Amino acid sequence: MTLLTVKDLSVTFRVPDQQPVEAVKKVSFTVEKGKTTALVGESGSGKSVTALSILQLLPYPMASHPSGEIVFDGQNVIGASKSVLRGIRGNRISMIFQEPMTALNPLHTIERQIAEPLFLHKKLSETAARARVQELLEMVGLSQLKTRLGAFPHELSGGQRQRVMIAMALANEPDILIADEPTTALDVTVQLQILELLQKLQKELDMAILLITHDLNVVRKMSDHVCVMNRGEIVEQGETKTVFETPEHAYTKALLSAEPKGAPPSVNDNARVLLTAEDVKVYFPIKKGVMRRTVDYVRAVDGIDMVLREGQTLGIVGESGSGKSTLGFAILRLLQAQGKISFNGQDVTHLSQKEMRPLRADMQLVFQDPYGALSPRLSVRGIIEEGLLVHQKNLSQKERDERVVDILKEVGLDPETRFRYPHEFSGGQRQRIAIARAMILNPKLVVLDEPTSALDMSVQAQIVELLRDLQKRHNLSYIFISHDLKVVRAMSHHVLVMQHGKIVEIGSREQIFENPETDYTKELLQAAFFTDAPKTAVPKKKKK
Repeated sequence: MTLLTVKDLSVTFRVPDQQPVEAVKKVSFTVEKGKTTALVGESGSGKSVTALSILQLLPYPMASHPSGEIVFDGQNVIGASKSVLRGIRGNRISMIFQEPMTALNPLHTIERQIAEPLFLHKKLSETAARARVQELLEMVGLSQLKTRLGAFPHELSGGQRQRVMIAMALANEPDILIADEPTTALDVTVQLQILELLQKLQKELDMAILLITHDLNVVRKMSDHVCVMNRGEIVEQGETKTVFETPEHAYTKALLSAEPKGAPPSVNDNARVLLTAEDVKVYFPIKKGVMRRTVDYVRAVDGIDMVLREGQTLGIVGESGSGKSTLGFAILRLLQAQGKISFNGQDVTHLSQKEMRPLRADMQLVFQDPYGALSPRLSVRGIIEEGLLVHQKNLSQKERDERVVDILKEVGLDPETRFRYPHEFSGGQRQRIAIARAMILNPKLVVLDEPTSALDMSVQAQIVELLRDLQKRHNLSYIFISHDLKVVRAMSHHVLVMQHGKIVEIGSREQIFENPETDYTKELLQAAFFTDAPKTAVPKKKKK
């Protein structure tokens, strides 16, 4: 049974003094009852704009529909009255947005936010609404929050916030649930839990799902029908199995082959040791009472030992809160830590910030969010040459500019773009700029903190290739921090698995991915959807 029909939908954005932008062009597809339809494609392909059009949530009149219709329950929602749209939104069609921390109101409790659609559409009393909120929390696996209805979004984990958004969306048991990148920012284990939850609720409620994502593993697991979008158009659509096994369009084939693959450049196991860490601990005090006395500690990093050789990559994996990034910052002496850290033959554990400054050129950091890490007020040249101004003050302006041009070429960017600003670049280009800023000083060690998590899969593959190429050319050592095991497998020589600040398992890339020893590592591998994971490592679930 067809619930929603989108036919020849086009969306155009008009901004004063600029050319109109055709974001969506003649898109057609249907959503069937009890089935999942996926819109897949890279960022900017028009997926989210299409989804927002269904609920008429685009910024009108800046956005317009030159053609097309969106028919739900016999009603064309394009041009529908406000009262008709109010009856549909959050009631018969609900939406889970990509970033729950942004989508949830920071000033309202979770009870108030989940109950809002109940008050609006069902006109429930406060007592009935509270009972329904508790029922919804139980349904989405948050029974522990039934006694914390007064909690605010910032008091919850990423997975809990996403589940709260799902509870809000399901409050009125909608006919269609639109899920816009529902797992992008989540750990692989939490991602698996959310996807399995959506599948369970879909079956219970006989609900249709329109899934928007750029993660092909999620599409393969979740969808019955897939529409591949590129530059605002659907270039291919069909049953998921058929499209994945026998793709016809060149873009679909490129998308399916874009997953990070291969292995890091080979390195001598007897190469010179660049970095050692012995019993590294980072504790954050928990203070309570009027006098703010320390009553306990958060043991973010709890007794870590590690060795990194020249030219090697050490991958650090684990769920959010496991201590991965904290360990990376401690290694760089950006956080106070106990234990012993030696870099390039020198004990740096107790060096002051002034004494550390000469070593900073050899120890660089690439952050997770390239847009947040790049100053919007500086041009690309200003961003990249900043390290030279600090560490190589003897260089002239011309010499600095030549170095910037050379490093931009090396990371695959046009040197002529060095006078532009960060907002004028795509996410993948901004990450290349961040890498260029770190590499211009010819460092020995680069700590990469989730450098591909916010990128499309095709751009991830490009960044992985770039990092491996730079490593091979310059004999770089990397500490690669990520929860994406596919990328870690493509980048790392050795892998360190962390949980609750401790090492769960450490070993070579082959050992961790082909013959893991601990249950936690096996769970991580299973949740990452590795189709070629060993049977011993990832036991298949029994069919019910």
